[in-house]
Amino acid sequence: MKELTRITLDPAVMGGKPCIRGLRVTVGTIVGLLAAGRSREEILKSYPYLETEDLDQALAYAAWRVEEREVTLPVS
Repeated sequence: MKELTRITLDPAVMGGKPCIRGLRVTVGTIVGLLAAGRSREEILKSYPYLETEDLDQALAYAAWRVEEREVTLPVS
């Protein structure tokens, strides 16, 4: 997978949730809008500071996270 340079995680922005380019727009917001049936054009019109690549990387990040698996390590 290519590097997701537009996805940022900063504890000072949106509580550390993954955001688009440090903006207060979370990956979850973008994925939720797409899941609700909003078109890319509608999202870009509602958030004019976003770009098509932002939406692409939000989806790529969400897909990657869904495939991740957390494993609890035993504490010695």
